[in-house]
Amino acid sequence: MNSAPRVLAVLDELLTAAAHDDRGALWQLAEQGRELDANLVRLPPGAQVGEHQEDVLDVLLVVVAGSGRVVAGGDDALNLTPTSVVWLPRTSRRALVAGPEGLAYVTVHRRRPGLTIKPSATMPPVAYEGGEAPCMLDRVCPGCGRLSQDPEPVFCSRCGERFADR
Repeated sequence: MNSAPRVLAVLDELLTAAAHDDRGALWQLAEQGRELDANLVRLPPGAQVGEHQEDVLDVLLVVVAGSGRVVAGGDDALNLTPTSVVWLPRTSRRALVAGPEGLAYVTVHRRRPGLTIKPSATMPPVAYEGGEAPCMLDRVCPGCGRLSQDPEPVFCSRCGERFADR
């Protein structure tokens, strides 16, 4: 792991290079050994991330361009403008709606631990490596690859991509 501070992205440049209708993660923190995850996400005008709930992590959302709304718990809505900082506590239900010029935001949260298969209590101790069972492939976001905690996800809580056949 490189412990020296460095610039990882220039958000204005990433947003300028993106097509007007680009949707999803334009950038992701991918440094080895990190303890955080961060993403630059863009929603085109009028696009939505459907209502969802993150059960494990608090998420900090920072608006960098455009406008929109966070709809939380029914009809309660928070207006989003550039430089708005929103705390999305774990277990809160929320949806995002982009305004007429679209919405670009950075999310930051604690990094999820790696996925592993754990032995049952009746199995002898063995070193296990990697992976989820193939039956969970329908819970992997087609846009960013995140495994959804929701057993029947409709939208990805990281990038907003819609899951197939939902």
